[in-house]
Amino acid sequence: MQGMETPNAPTVSFTAMADGTREDYQLLDRLEDEFAAGTADRVLAHLRELTGSVGGYKVDRLEHSVQTATRAYRDGAEEELVVAALLHDIDDLMAPHSHGALSALILRPYVTERTYWIVLHHGLFQYYYYAHHLDRDRHARDKYRDHPWYQDAVDFCHRWDQCSFDPDYDSLPLEFFEPMVRRVFAREPFSLAPR
Repeated sequence: MQGMETPNAPTVSFTAMADGTREDYQLLDRLEDEFAAGTADRVLAHLRELTGSVGGYKVDRLEHSVQTATRAYRDGAEEELVVAALLHDIDDLMAPHSHGALSALILRPYVTERTYWIVLHHGLFQYYYYAHHLDRDRHARDKYRDHPWYQDAVDFCHRWDQCSFDPDYDSLPLEFFEPMVRRVFAREPFSLAPR
């Protein structure tokens, strides 16, 4: 089976990682840095795939995402939180039952622990608005009541997320947010070690 290599591109000497040399891993490190530099482009392309997704709402997930980010921006949120608002549902297509966790992992190397935590838990915090209609616990978020970012997640959901399904809202265009996404993903990643 062939990998993603391009013809005549340099490759490592090994077929098992244990057999790699210093030169192999220096090559991979350089190539991975080059690949990582395109993360913002891939994230924005994936975000655009939310067009037309998840029926039943008055807006699609892309409009919901842009609307959430617009509300955060107009509310004076810091840039990384605006980007988080834009990307909080980016993985609804791939992980509809755990999209918050996957979206948070995409952001994690580039944002603070607080922003990561908010995105990670926003789905549970959104339960407050609808879970009782489905015979579930709308207060499930209260297990985090003593967490230092509990109120931040409540505010994220209340002020920006839960109210961003309005087809008449004057959202800023996605292009407005692209430079912000590029700046956040151009940051030197915070520790990539497990937190």
